[in-house]
Amino acid sequence: MISTRETVRMALRALRRNTLRSILTALGIIIGVAAVICMVTIGEGAKSRIRAQIEGAGTNVILVFSGSSSSGGMRGGMGSQPTLTWDDLRAIQTELPLVRAAAPVLRTMSPVVSESSTWTTTIYGTMPEYFVIRNWAVDKGVGLTASDMAGSTKNAVIGRTVAVNLFGEGTDPLGQVVRIRNAPFTVIGVLASKGQGGMGEDQDDGIFVPASAFQTRIQGGLTQFVRGPIYVSAMTSESIQPAREEIAGLLRERHRLAPDEDDDFSTTTMAEMTGVFTSATETLTNLLAAIALVSLVVGGIGVMNIMLVSVTERTREIGIRMAVGAQPGDIRAQFLIESLVLAAIGGAIGIVIGLGVAKFVASAFGWSMLARTDIILMALGVSAAVGVVFGLYPAVKASRLDPITALRYE
Repeated sequence: MISTRETVRMALRALRRNTLRSILTALGIIIGVAAVICMVTIGEGAKSRIRAQIEGAGTNVILVFSGSSSSGGMRGGMGSQPTLTWDDLRAIQTELPLVRAAAPVLRTMSPVVSESSTWTTTIYGTMPEYFVIRNWAVDKGVGLTASDMAGSTKNAVIGRTVAVNLFGEGTDPLGQVVRIRNAPFTVIGVLASKGQGGMGEDQDDGIFVPASAFQTRIQGGLTQFVRGPIYVSAMTSESIQPAREEIAGLLRERHRLAPDEDDDFSTTTMAEMTGVFTSATETLTNLLAAIALVSLVVGGIGVMNIMLVSVTERTREIGIRMAVGAQPGDIRAQFLIESLVLAAIGGAIGIVIGLGVAKFVASAFGWSMLARTDIILMALGVSAAVGVVFGLYPAVKASRLDPITALRYE
């Protein structure tokens, strides 16, 4: 019986003797592993980025929407039928012990005109509490205050993108006047940059004005309904669900809904939104990884085909080894080791190439990438397993050759 060390040495020598064939054999494994690593790494990065962006929208946040509409057999989505009033908002702010802060978010798109430029952006009508809920600091100047709300002042706090596009890079926008639908607003603050949001929107591309001024100067007229969602911040992360239940109970009571009536409002949390987006991204990543695994299987078939050719080419060599005392197990072990080494080396090279491609693609498109050690080790293990599985048949075939017939083979 030949020692394992000697069997490994002979297998490696056989691979070095046919370097080009070894490289071509491993090529399928390299491509398959590289594709899997690239897809999974970019997918994990996307999930991490989406989670961070949505969580960046604020901590312990609950969103409250008006109910849906139904008319003539047509149904609208949540928020299509105004049901939340300003009195409801004040009740949420003052009557619920588990609520830290609450603020409305009214919005519209409109061109904004400065002395030197025009920029179309989103106009938000809200309260000072909104920035507390969003953990959004003011970088320059001051933020909106309670007196701005009470006096419907025409003050505005702008995002970084708006500041650059209306006033230019390096220009101080504080004290500058912008016109929104012919109403002049004075810039009193510039918000710290938030970057891209969970839906891919630029969070810095917006102007924030007091909700009371938004109603009278931009929306046109006062109404009893809050025409937008209400952002609510719970006291702690543990109190999100109890606070959500408190909000539902309060609104049902205020709207005089019978026990058998459905809610005329809806609530959701940032955690739920994070789960939806990450689940969708994970599904897409798994789909792409499954497609990439097909190339790994194709690579494994390539290993098997080349090893079968190698058995045929080395039939006489196998006969000589058997004639001088090699057992079928030694022959089988040598060919298994050859296919295992090819697959393992191909897997290692594929991991390096996959990470390189993922880094290049991520930097080129501004995406995130997250290399997980467990995924890398799994890819290496799968490639080695492919070598064993698809190398087994050629190894068994080689070990079953008749020594006399093998010696006569030309």
